Amino acid sequence: MSSAVDDFDRWIRNDFVALNTRLEEAYFAAGAQSRHGRPELETVKGRIVGEGAELIARITRSDSTPPLIPTDDDERYELLGSVGLYLGACRRHEIDGPQATAWPLAQLLASSLGVAPRFVFAHQALYNRAVGDTFRTFTALADERAFILYNGLSVLAYQRTAAALRRVPTLGVSSPLTAYLLREARSGLDDVLDLGRTLSKTLDVDRFFLNIRPYFKPHRVGGVEYRGVNAGDFAAINSIDVLLGLCSPYDPFYQGLLTEKYPYMAPEDQALLRTTVTAEPLLDAFLRETSDGPLTPQLRDNAELFLTVCRLHGAATAFHHHRLVVPFLQAPAARAPQEQGKGQEQDPEPEASDLTTSGPPLHVVMDTLARLVDLRTARRRPGTDGGARRALDRLRHALDADQDAAPNSE
Repeated sequence: MSSAVDDFDRWIRNDFVALNTRLEEAYFAAGAQSRHGRPELETVKGRIVGEGAELIARITRSDSTPPLIPTDDDERYELLGSVGLYLGACRRHEIDGPQATAWPLAQLLASSLGVAPRFVFAHQALYNRAVGDTFRTFTALADERAFILYNGLSVLAYQRTAAALRRVPTLGVSSPLTAYLLREARSGLDDVLDLGRTLSKTLDVDRFFLNIRPYFKPHRVGGVEYRGVNAGDFAAINSIDVLLGLCSPYDPFYQGLLTEKYPYMAPEDQALLRTTVTAEPLLDAFLRETSDGPLTPQLRDNAELFLTVCRLHGAATAFHHHRLVVPFLQAPAARAPQEQGKGQEQDPEPEASDLTTSGPPLHVVMDTLARLVDLRTARRRPGTDGGARRALDRLRHALDADQDAAPNSE
């Protein structure tokens, strides 16, 4: 990379982190008191916006030969993440003015990659090169590091699960090799649950809500506002949904979710998401084979493993919703005072009950997440059709009926 890009990277990893940390410690100490009008804090904010704008201006100099913008896709995506961190910090601290110099660079990088011109979760988790054991963060707060680390590890576990399930269709659901892949998928989802439990015990609710969440809010790039960061913006979890047969890409609700998240995913995940709609659900394949007559021992074992994987996928989603989203977002939002937006021509923040990083009001986001939990757990409740519940019950019945029909071995 060019020296200008390297200089900006060093600033993001060092001074940027120190300045944000200083502000967050002051905000946390102030509590509900106003953060505005304190000269010492305004000076720190001025350093963030001014130093970042100056370094970005060096990257976008029109007279540089060769151009300072990286030609490698991965390097451009990494640079977009750094520029996005800068813009996210400006939004968090309600800074207006010089950060607009970063908008053209963010838009140029994003258009060349086919993604949204802001940082997304992939920039923090999977496209975040560590230097000296340290990856890029907004602050030096231990809770921010824990949030990124355990969510990033969960993404890797989901990716391991999805990669195993993608191999099954070419082998067939009765193959002994499929048993190995289903055990790998089960192991990956066990890890997701364990990592979620660790994060729920490690992360401090107030620190997350007051000092980490605000960096993930929607913000404008040019004249367009882009929604905030979502840790679910990767393809693996949707591949699992569709491959298992718990969600359908033909369901208008689910299709809308896929379409909405597409620009907020890394380019390689976009390619994986495009293949999701063509996959045959494994649930359909198991139903087809188990309906053909007496079950072979291998098909029975594989079907039991498959049902376990489905149960674990639902359990991981339900845990995330009820033990992470509700206590770390919905509950503190309900008791938080109204936040006042400032700068960047932002409208004032919505009432506390509507605080969210994703754009829509909080109650809309929570309703959407609850519906996803219902789909992934195949839960029947009033007003829903239970999703895949009937098909899963048919498979369970086929296994039980075959077991009852088997000769007594005693």
